[in-house]
Amino acid sequence: MKSVLIALATSVVLVAMPAWSQQVPEFLLRDPASMGEGWQGFTDVGFLVSATLTLLLAVILGAIIAYHPKHGQTADTLEEIEAPKVYIIYAVIGAMIGIMVVKYGLVVGFVLFGIGGLIRFRTSLRSASLTGRVIFTTLIGLSCGLDLPHVAVLATVFGYVLVYILDASVAYRIDIRALPSKRVAEAAAAYRALLEQEDCQIVREKKNPGKKRVMFIFRSSKHVTHHYLQDLLETQIDGSLKGSVNWEID
Repeated sequence: MKSVLIALATSVVLVAMPAWSQQVPEFLLRDPASMGEGWQGFTDVGFLVSATLTLLLAVILGAIIAYHPKHGQTADTLEEIEAPKVYIIYAVIGAMIGIMVVKYGLVVGFVLFGIGGLIRFRTSLRSASLTGRVIFTTLIGLSCGLDLPHVAVLATVFGYVLVYILDASVAYRIDIRALPSKRVAEAAAAYRALLEQEDCQIVREKKNPGKKRVMFIFRSSKHVTHHYLQDLLETQIDGSLKGSVNWEID
């Protein structure tokens, strides 16, 4: 029975191959008349407005999924807490690919997916957020190479504003070790009070008195830098409550 099925499948493939060989080149090599509009693309106001609204819709819908209430309740690591930013960036990337495919043909989509897959699996970056930004900048460069400067400029401006908004606050994870064994709770309160004094939002706090450790995940305000916080925790904490601070930044 198995050999019969294999023979039947082989026959179907052989029969379909001539038709497929005629259809595939036409499908892939079909060039839209609008491809390579050059600088004249900036005069297509309707397309630019429509594309901008599409990108905004992608951000809004992506944010609805990204900032689902359950996510905030279950996120327990720095990567999970910062994941909503990644969701939104990839939603915009998907929208950009969709815009270019609808406007300029499916062949562009195959190129974009191929480049995205190559970057995702062959580029070593420390976070998914950075990978998303690399893919996004690749889309911009590809738009330039395809003689679509209006698409490249639109993507650049939109991406710049989006990154500025998403990175308005930076998430940090600090692991404070070697605290006084009988004063872990007091030391944690001192560190927390100092961070809140600088308008930092505490997202997670986990004390481990047995190991004389406390962990904070927090978001900094716009005007606070990593070096400032580092100096602050080194100089403003009472020496009797001070521990060894290890930093992790998304």
